[in-house]
Amino acid sequence: MAGAIASRMSFSSLKRKQPKTFTVRIVTMDAEMEFNCEMKWKGKDLFDLVCRTLGLRETWFFGLQYTIKDTVAWLKMDKKVLDHDVSKEEPVTFHFLAKFYPENAEEELVQEITQHLFFLQVKKQILDEKIYCPPEASVLLASYAVQAKYGDYDPSVHKRGFLAQEELLPKRVINLYQMTPEMWEERITAWYAEHRGRARDEAEMEYLKIAQDLEMYGVNYFAIRNKKGTELLLGVDALGLHIYDPENRLTPKISFPWNEIRNISYSDKEFTIKPLDKKIDVFKFNSSKLRVNKLILQLCIGNHDLFMRRRKADSLEVQQMKAQAREEKARKQMERQRLAREKQMREEAERTRDELERRLLQMKEEATMANEALMRSEETADLLAEKAQITEEEAKLLAQKAAEAEQEMQRIKATAIRTEEEKRLMEQKVLEAEVLALKMAEESERRAKEADQLKQDLQEAREAERRAKQKLLEIATKPTYPPMNPIPAPLPPDIPSFNLIGDSLSFDFKDTDMKRLSMEIEKEKVEYMEKSKHLQEQLNELKTEIEALKLKERETALDILHNENSDRGGGSSKHNTIKKPQAQGRRPICI
Repeated sequence: MAGAIASRMSFSSLKRKQPKTFTVRIVTMDAEMEFNCEMKWKGKDLFDLVCRTLGLRETWFFGLQYTIKDTVAWLKMDKKVLDHDVSKEEPVTFHFLAKFYPENAEEELVQEITQHLFFLQVKKQILDEKIYCPPEASVLLASYAVQAKYGDYDPSVHKRGFLAQEELLPKRVINLYQMTPEMWEERITAWYAEHRGRARDEAEMEYLKIAQDLEMYGVNYFAIRNKKGTELLLGVDALGLHIYDPENRLTPKISFPWNEIRNISYSDKEFTIKPLDKKIDVFKFNSSKLRVNKLILQLCIGNHDLFMRRRKADSLEVQQMKAQAREEKARKQMERQRLAREKQMREEAERTRDELERRLLQMKEEATMANEALMRSEETADLLAEKAQITEEEAKLLAQKAAEAEQEMQRIKATAIRTEEEKRLMEQKVLEAEVLALKMAEESERRAKEADQLKQDLQEAREAERRAKQKLLEIATKPTYPPMNPIPAPLPPDIPSFNLIGDSLSFDFKDTDMKRLSMEIEKEKVEYMEKSKHLQEQLNELKTEIEALKLKERETALDILHNENSDRGGGSSKHNTIKKPQAQGRRPICI
């Protein structure tokens, strides 16, 4: 009895010790995940679990986003998950997104998974027109997106219409021109074909390098009012704070770089920016909600911390990540080079096989023709031999008849006819017999010559037959392919294989190798700068080509502003666009 009570108590205590959980759904740019979280978990516990699941180490760029009454909010790391103003209906949904953007994607984004998540998010923002992108740049970005998804262009695989179901261009760009989907695909494919040899991560990085120069890249916009009640937009990004006219999100009216801001604070709905230069007036504005001010302050603190962090030496963790990334990049590059060599050797082997098969087929045809010629020669020789035999028999028969005629003539001469008439008749008969004998002799001689000629033709036919047999024998004994220098080449599975590589490749990254790799990377950077001019020329060429098809009445306000910036020579780079005007740096701010 006591044992039963003890077991029940143990079971109930074990049941009480099990923590209560709730279900959370995490939505990334390309996947969805569900986790069981404990009720006491804080935001950091859930965030770290998601990052470990994704294998993500560059966590400082990302956050878990949710929506409160049409307002975006981010999960706080030091606050319990369920203490946030989120729906208590399970599963609780959060979006794993990039919260902060790098100044230079190529230098700051180390992991391939980080690059991929940024690529997907920026691509979606461009297609959803949250980031303005000119038409010619949209086509170029689309070509890199196709390279990242499909790999190298292959005309036999990527036939006309293979992009028909892909969303690659903003609808604004498609509606702006009188161009069919086939015409857009043709222009995208033309650039896509030039990206041959780029791996997925390289194509995605090229996409980000172009996108980061767009004016609206990485900017979070908020509606504000200044002291006069004028409606403005506040933009927060990796470089600082920017004030925009609501009708022009491309060019800021004034900018506050992070290194020139002394303090940022808010009280209720009023937000205050204090410049480092005390001679410049403090800038104050009001937002629509207190929650918006909290979000602005979060973004300001995070972007400012990253801004200062970029200008210091990398931490040990970042150094290790970059070293591993360089080694991994070098390994992948060597692997791609090895695969490219093997592919080239395979193609050469296939070409050699096709050439040998073609030559073998040609030699078989030659042997067949020689065999047919031999058969024809044998038939001709048989016919000539038969004809020669017939002619010889005819000559013998004629000779026999001539002998008989001679005998008849002798018999006639031997028999004397006494009477003159008989003598005359006999003489006439003798004369006729002599003429007949002469003709028979001539015919016999002619037949004999014809027999000799046929014998000679028979000998020539047999000589031709002998030569044909000799040629067939030479063809049969000739080697099927010419001697070639042995080239190690992996052959496809359907032909005999040869052992090309005895030992597996091993990679030993020494200091000298890393120095050489660093020099190659620097060289690639210089080459990239040289190619930028060519790229700009291509963009201008495409812009000129499609300009005639543009529908002016469908231009949006951002299109007009972008064209005006381009005509003035500005707006070509984000870093040129959002620099603070020097003339406004030393006078009171009046907006």
